[in-house]
Amino acid sequence: MTESAIERVEFVHVVLPPRREHKWTGATEPIGGYLLVKLIAQDGSVGWGECTALKDWAGEFGRYFGESVAIARVVLERYLAPAIKGVLPSNIVELHARMDHAIKGYPYAKGAVDIAAYDLASKQLGVSVNVLLGGALRRTIPITHSIGFIPIEDAEREVAQAVEEGIRTIKVKVGVDPDRDVEIVRRVRDAVGAAVDICIDANQGYATPAEAIQTYRRIEACRIKYFEQPVHGIDRMAQVARAIDAPVMADESAWNAHDVIEIVEKRAAQIVSIYTTKPGGLYRGMQVAAVCAAAGIVCNVNGSLETGVGNLANLHLAAAAEPVVLSCVIPVSTPAEAQHGQVAGIYYKDDLVAEPMILHEGAVAVPSKPGLGMALDLAKIQTYAAHS
Repeated sequence: MTESAIERVEFVHVVLPPRREHKWTGATEPIGGYLLVKLIAQDGSVGWGECTALKDWAGEFGRYFGESVAIARVVLERYLAPAIKGVLPSNIVELHARMDHAIKGYPYAKGAVDIAAYDLASKQLGVSVNVLLGGALRRTIPITHSIGFIPIEDAEREVAQAVEEGIRTIKVKVGVDPDRDVEIVRRVRDAVGAAVDICIDANQGYATPAEAIQTYRRIEACRIKYFEQPVHGIDRMAQVARAIDAPVMADESAWNAHDVIEIVEKRAAQIVSIYTTKPGGLYRGMQVAAVCAAAGIVCNVNGSLETGVGNLANLHLAAAAEPVVLSCVIPVSTPAEAQHGQVAGIYYKDDLVAEPMILHEGAVAVPSKPGLGMALDLAKIQTYAAHS
């Protein structure tokens, strides 16, 4: 197919209804309210991206900043959309150079454009997005099911059902109350049995490295696969990493490739969680993966409970990034019509994809059709469009 340059950009703010509450340390808004970005080429072809903007999510010590949907939309409309007009969507390097010249920072907004450009370019070329990332190393992606701050009894029931449905890794949000953290992890372990992996994620919640270390030691008998972002700051995280046996995963401390270099130098983590959002899209996410691979750091792909658009991008990143050998926190996007009481990887009552992602033996297949690989339900996008 013939490539066609970007002509214009459109935006839709969507709000999906959550299946249940999902909170973590520092979160102040409900999940599911994100901005879709639609790139339209001169020949009428279309690419979709997602701006999973979170105002409460930012790098340490003011290094980066959170973005809300309102902030991202202003950045997109005023700066990014004019800057990328006329670019061939496959020229991702020029796309990022133009965006960075137009405005510094704002990786959420830029990431949405990046994803939409990959979707558009790969559709025009008749290939899957992961082909433009270098190809797929893996065709299925194992899924981690995440438990936020919900009542412990509800968590017990949910993790047991998720495991029955095939999940083999459970993430438990911790970091607010050490006593509760110890209790919920022990009860989740009892509920899922010995064969399931459990990881814990404090989202920088522990006040000091000592508090994080002491809490971990109280629950280490539960066999923790890794301890994600126990404290704020790379230096402080390194203190935890030196003191405990479980690997430490960097998340809030690892936004881009430069951050990973510092993490490696300070031996602050053995694992890095890669996003499409934090570095600014698939292109920058692959740069993070390259540094991790060179340093011998293993990774997963994590996210912010995206809608199906962002989830598809996550799947392609997980398929192509060499060091992504761990189970990934990627929702199993499922339209309401395909939901029959299952909970594994499902965080919303509905989704924007026209067909469901299928969880099979704890993993989801990477789509192979051109672009992101799954059609969107345009009527659903209109249904969940926010009008405020």
